[in-house]
Amino acid sequence: MKNILVLFDQEWDIPQLRKLSAQATNEYRFFYEGFDLFRFPSNATLLWFDIYRFVDQLTKKYGSGRIDGIVSSQEQFGALTAGLLGERLGLPAMSTRSVLNAQHKSLARELLQRHVPDATVAFTTFPYTVKSADEVALEFPFYAKPVKAAYSVLARRVDSFAELRRHLDFESWEMFIIKRLVRPFNDVVERLGVSEINGHWMIAEQLIEGVQVNVDGFIEHGRVHILGVIDAVMYPGTDAFLRWDYPSRLPAQFIDTIHQTTIDVVLALGLDHGLFNVELRLDPDTGACKVIEVNPRMAMQFSDMYEAVDGVNLHALAIRLALSEPAAIDQCRAVGGRYKLATSFVYRRFDGLPQQHFPAAAELAALGRFDPDAQLITFKKRGGELKRESRWLQSHRYACLNMAANSEGELEEKYQRASAILGFPPQP
Repeated sequence: MKNILVLFDQEWDIPQLRKLSAQATNEYRFFYEGFDLFRFPSNATLLWFDIYRFVDQLTKKYGSGRIDGIVSSQEQFGALTAGLLGERLGLPAMSTRSVLNAQHKSLARELLQRHVPDATVAFTTFPYTVKSADEVALEFPFYAKPVKAAYSVLARRVDSFAELRRHLDFESWEMFIIKRLVRPFNDVVERLGVSEINGHWMIAEQLIEGVQVNVDGFIEHGRVHILGVIDAVMYPGTDAFLRWDYPSRLPAQFIDTIHQTTIDVVLALGLDHGLFNVELRLDPDTGACKVIEVNPRMAMQFSDMYEAVDGVNLHALAIRLALSEPAAIDQCRAVGGRYKLATSFVYRRFDGLPQQHFPAAAELAALGRFDPDAQLITFKKRGGELKRESRWLQSHRYACLNMAANSEGELEEKYQRASAILGFPPQP
């Protein structure tokens, strides 16, 4: 039996790990460490969380061969903790430096500009406390986001300096939360001396035209493997995700460009072991493919989508990589999944109000009878958390529904029926 340490598990991880536990015939024993950023009282740990003290505690608790592998799908603290702990315990993991290369958006842009210039855009950095447009060495409009963030927090297009200042005009409680969220990242950046710019800075990037895609893959023994390309579809007139479609509907020649760009980007950032997720924007008119960001961990939201279509479960793959076991992807793909298409539908509100209705046990049971393979994740937001997300993202998601089918028409019919069962309004 292999002992697997799961760091900062999230909603999407729970059903997958339960399924693997049931299927593995006692092959794996899971241990869980970390806290939930979005649930009280667990998230109160953020007030005193110190990443190096946490790694010290885990080293003492799980050292001397007590665990065989480390996995995490969490971007905020999980990937960095896994890198630090893996190095302490001599276990396979994405190295701390390569995690920083990807998560530190300014450092990532510098590396890509040097090694893959065709995949990057003009950019500049400035502190949250920026006082004038002269301090921002990029013309408006541009896309602004934190040097270190997660879940698209504070990422948006800004058209003027006045709009930028409004975007960065934080309440005292908001700034306190931001500082606590980026402190672990800043502590590692400072100790390793990778940059003078930390998570209290913003990065401005030239606007990118085209369609957004998500590329998932892994790196093993220096070789980059691409798992697939997923199309991101936005709510009309916004940057908010409406749904994610797999496989991509783009023509084959664009997929080839996306694959090669991803390989070049991953190698340029020095990612060295494990799953990764790359967001790109491709201009169908010119064929130009530009990097939005790189995440040095699995995209847990898509795990069951790959399984439905290809027979490849990202969580199972993450565990094999954590144990240095051969990935055996070709064998999985030869068997394939049960469906031809899969989509992750996002239910979202733009009015700043809480979602009042969530499905009860009877409705969830009805969804299970209608489609046993559907996976629903809900996000109940209230009070300060709702206000914060609505302000920082201009909307808030309250649920995601993953479904699969064998045709576009069948998938749309299943989505409409499932929405009615759940009592959620179908999205546009």
